[in-house]
Amino acid sequence: MRPKRIILIRHGESEGNLDRSRYHTVQDFALKLSSTGIQQAQQAGMRLKEILGDEKVYVYLSPFFRTRETFQHIREAIKQNVVKSIEDPRIREQDWGHLRHPDDNKGIIEERDNFSTFYYRIPDGESGADVYDRVSSFLDTLHRDFKKENFPENVLIVSHGLTMRLFLMRWFHWSVEEFESLHNPKNCQIVIMERQPDNHYILSSELSRK
Repeated sequence: MRPKRIILIRHGESEGNLDRSRYHTVQDFALKLSSTGIQQAQQAGMRLKEILGDEKVYVYLSPFFRTRETFQHIREAIKQNVVKSIEDPRIREQDWGHLRHPDDNKGIIEERDNFSTFYYRIPDGESGADVYDRVSSFLDTLHRDFKKENFPENVLIVSHGLTMRLFLMRWFHWSVEEFESLHNPKNCQIVIMERQPDNHYILSSELSRK
């Protein structure tokens, strides 16, 4: 049986979100949460506890430090609900290549925004389409896991803004234009997919549009 809810959440505010120059000195995967990000994760944990009640949840998370740290604080509120947690590198952040000067990153972002978030490939890194492909592979695993005996009523995916958008694009078969029209979820924003009587899912949370 498919879970009744698939819940996606973006990591809390990171050092890189707070100060983009950090990307010049620290590898993306190693960036930690800011003090605000820690508070966001703790608050998200309390909101998730309200949503889950006593129901169980199976957790998948990106192996990046900021997503692991986010889940660490979320888990304080839902530790009785968690059946299992698994790190899966396929739901990691888009690869931005090697460390660059902040001005170079700014130029890449502007070029990507003018071209296409989905198709533009970052030098020595990934395009949105590359992330889409690995998210598609992750979905195949997810569907197999759903068939496991006693799989819980809820799935929680702790990931990154662009990766979450691409997950939803793949699941709901959105066009590239629809994907491009949406903003990434905010830090620790909770996005919920709910199963309907026909066994299909609807997106019960709204993403803001550009």
